[in-house]
Amino acid sequence: MIGGGKMAAQALALLREVARLEAPLEELRALHSVLQAVPLNELRQQAAELRLGPLFSLLNENHREKTTLCVSILERLLQAMEPVHVARNLRVDLQRGLIHPDDSVKILTLSQIGRIVENSDAVTEILSNAELLKQIVYCIGGENLSVAKAAIKSLSRISLTQAGLEALFESNLLDDLKSVMKTNDIVRYRVYELIIEISSVSPESLNYCTTSGLVTQLLRELTGEDVLVRATCIEMVTSLAYTHHGRQYLAQEGVIDQISNIIVGADSDPFSSFYLPGFVKFFGNLAVMDSPQQICERYPIFVEKVFEMIESQDPTMIGVAVDTVGILGSNVEGKQVLQKTGTRFERLLMRIGHQSKNAPVELKIRCLDAISSLLYLPPEQQTDDLLRMTESWFSSLSRDPLELFRGISSQPFPELHCAALKVFTAIANQPWAQKLMFNSPGFVEYVVDRSVEHDKASKDAKYELVKALANSKTIAEIFGNPNYLRLRTYLSEGPYYVKPVSTTAVEGAE
Repeated sequence: MIGGGKMAAQALALLREVARLEAPLEELRALHSVLQAVPLNELRQQAAELRLGPLFSLLNENHREKTTLCVSILERLLQAMEPVHVARNLRVDLQRGLIHPDDSVKILTLSQIGRIVENSDAVTEILSNAELLKQIVYCIGGENLSVAKAAIKSLSRISLTQAGLEALFESNLLDDLKSVMKTNDIVRYRVYELIIEISSVSPESLNYCTTSGLVTQLLRELTGEDVLVRATCIEMVTSLAYTHHGRQYLAQEGVIDQISNIIVGADSDPFSSFYLPGFVKFFGNLAVMDSPQQICERYPIFVEKVFEMIESQDPTMIGVAVDTVGILGSNVEGKQVLQKTGTRFERLLMRIGHQSKNAPVELKIRCLDAISSLLYLPPEQQTDDLLRMTESWFSSLSRDPLELFRGISSQPFPELHCAALKVFTAIANQPWAQKLMFNSPGFVEYVVDRSVEHDKASKDAKYELVKALANSKTIAEIFGNPNYLRLRTYLSEGPYYVKPVSTTAVEGAE
């Protein structure tokens, strides 16, 4: 490339001009456009020469266009600098950037802090800078969500190390966090979100968070009187329950029992519809991560509630119950728990089948997803008993389930089409389903017909179905060799194959 170094030299000359002049608007504009053309690696070679101080001081003038230009120029130049260099030499500028009235300056500064915290040499520079850490904490309280999210992300990253945990929890920063929380409800939840993110990392980081008193405060709000607050808190508690040490802590503190008791009392609470969905989902996730059988035996109200909600007239409640059944039935132990409820579960399946045909589109899709989850059996778990079970579940869904799902898949909504194909894919490797498909008129044709799907997601979903069928050990025997070969051909041609148009007709037209 000719004159590559020239561009960089030009940029440096302009940068010196900006530093020299009182009101360097023209020079800023020129520098801005020159920098678009200079490759990063050339700027990196010149990094030692880049004096950014003047650009940072121009930010303090609160001149709209200058600020925009400086932010854009700094974004480019800072990328050329090593995070350690930024952390060491621009400490004061970073601190000022975090309290700048313009959000774009805060975001620029936080993105640099983001680079610094990813770098183990640079991060130690920040940890010793109490003032900077304090400013990051106060960014959580800002109006601007991007600023708050970037601050949370950096603090969460800092706390991955022992030194970071100590800096956050064994200093005055904890008081800063607590005073930021007082800003308003939204900011308080942001701090909880940060605390739960940190707690999820390890038993030790959870220990720091519980000692701080903030986890206890969150749990008090979870079981407190405000129903809207409950709904928000349960989501955070659920993400803590995704970790083993988090579940242990919640069990020891009696939180799981409390949640169960609140579900028991929900019948007499006219506002329970605000938080019940989240509470029931919490148990669904808990069950599938721990042991469906133990959770369902220890907290029978959970299963009760799910059955009750499916019968509800409220689509929100039905949706949550459907999702939860899907989560619970995603592994074999969960399927067996559901099977033990006997005719009640058959009724529930009929209801889900009915909803997948008649509900609004969004709920239809959730029903189909749950059905896929319930019916899927990995090949190594296909015992005769379990295959009999999924077959009888399938037949409980409707009078002719195969036709039902084929009908749904022909509706003009790609998401619905894909969700229906996923149901076929879930049962595609089970011999009883293969027999049903083979004996259903036109079904095999439908599977290998590429003209049915028009968009990428649908083509991918169809391909997954073909793959599940073609890779099954029993398919050649049940579908017969010619059909088996058609599936294999489809598979080898890939998901987006288009048949070449024959040319003979065109020649005749001349």
